[in-house]
Amino acid sequence: MSDGEHKFTVEEVSAVTPPPRARVEDAVAETPAETLARKRDYLDGFLAQTPTDTAPGEPGGALYEAVIDALREIFDPEIPVNIYDLGLIYGVEVSPEGAVVVAMTLTTPHCPVAESMPGEVEMRVAAVPGVRDAEVNLVWDPPWDPAKMSDEAKLELGML
Repeated sequence: MSDGEHKFTVEEVSAVTPPPRARVEDAVAETPAETLARKRDYLDGFLAQTPTDTAPGEPGGALYEAVIDALREIFDPEIPVNIYDLGLIYGVEVSPEGAVVVAMTLTTPHCPVAESMPGEVEMRVAAVPGVRDAEVNLVWDPPWDPAKMSDEAKLELGML
């Protein structure tokens, strides 16, 4: 046989025995509590997994994720959604020494919390264990728009 030529064998079959069908009666009986425990155990293990080679200050790292969790605890007083899911946080940088810089915006420059919100963000981030100091930079470019919101925020506000 030369390159490019293949040999196939064809076998004709007159009938095939179908495999047995699965039946509900054949299923292993499990109580609802056992089913829930199995699902919870699987989810707990899955959700507890963390990347093994991620630095603490990188996305997925312990310190970075703790800062994001702190930001998710701050809610816009006019909109019942946290500022992270609302899309007001444009960036979070964590240095290896624990210095955190947050770039954020507000829904509008005339927002009633324009003077107090950056201070609250700075205090909350600085309170995260492992953060040496926190700095908040308020930026207006690019301007905030509803497209920056997470799907969770849109769902909460009835926009999905």
